[in-house]
Amino acid sequence: MAILNRVHLNGLRAVETVARLGSLAAAAGELNVSVSAVSQQVKRTEKQLGQALFERTPGGLVPTEFGVAFTARLSAGFRELAQAVALVDEANECTLVVSVAPAFASKWLLPRLSRHFARHPNVLLRIDASARVADLDRSDIDIAIRLGDGKWPGGRAELLLAQEVFPVCAPSIAARLKSIGDLAQTCAITDERAMFSWDGWFEAAGVEPVTFQKGARFTDPMLCLESAIAGHGVMLAWQLLTADALADGRLVAPFGVRAQSGLGYWLVTSAAKSESRKVRDLKAWIREEIEATMAQFRALDSAA
Repeated sequence: MAILNRVHLNGLRAVETVARLGSLAAAAGELNVSVSAVSQQVKRTEKQLGQALFERTPGGLVPTEFGVAFTARLSAGFRELAQAVALVDEANECTLVVSVAPAFASKWLLPRLSRHFARHPNVLLRIDASARVADLDRSDIDIAIRLGDGKWPGGRAELLLAQEVFPVCAPSIAARLKSIGDLAQTCAITDERAMFSWDGWFEAAGVEPVTFQKGARFTDPMLCLESAIAGHGVMLAWQLLTADALADGRLVAPFGVRAQSGLGYWLVTSAAKSESRKVRDLKAWIREEIEATMAQFRALDSAA
């Protein structure tokens, strides 16, 4: 393809457009440039090729015999290029990029994704699992699921679920907890990056805080969760992190008291971009799944 280095692509586009549309003015309109710019591109291309592509007549430019054959090949080539670029648009239309924290993705979203696949088989989900706050205006991310207070500059935020915190532990430990005071005999599993503390939960329970035994400390809530399931102590957790472990009995919420954290999970999109159908569909689906999860919690409360 080194031969293409002899001719500028913009010139070839101008030649093909003039031949296809039949005039400099029509070509200028399609290419969004001036008539004189198109004329200059055509002349420059003819000079680079060393061949006349058009006859200049009182009625305008008429392709020469060589020009007819040449522009027919150009038109076929540009159609192929257009189809190649269309593949990108098609891929973008069918791919939904979701930014989400790893804990949310692993412990709640992934186990439910098969239902999204079944409902929207033509949408390919790409999960950007990262704790960083994604730039929704300058990236390919369509929607983010964020934990916080709902205030992100440039973001359009919709509350998904207000976050409640409560103690969870393995059933073997829960069996020894007859009252909240018994927490003093257990180890606290601590998430060093947590955005909340035990004080709020003790206040919601209406009791004075207790001093825990020293327990494991982690910088990742997923590790805290696995440590709690393994029976290492008591963790202060929240609904979506623990939903499945509570439902299948790996964890127990021993006291039935939940405290509002002041935080929540939010669906966030760019305020500068219009929402696509695939984003609206994801929002509707995820809200249904959240409601199903909270119905599980209500059932556990009733059974307690």
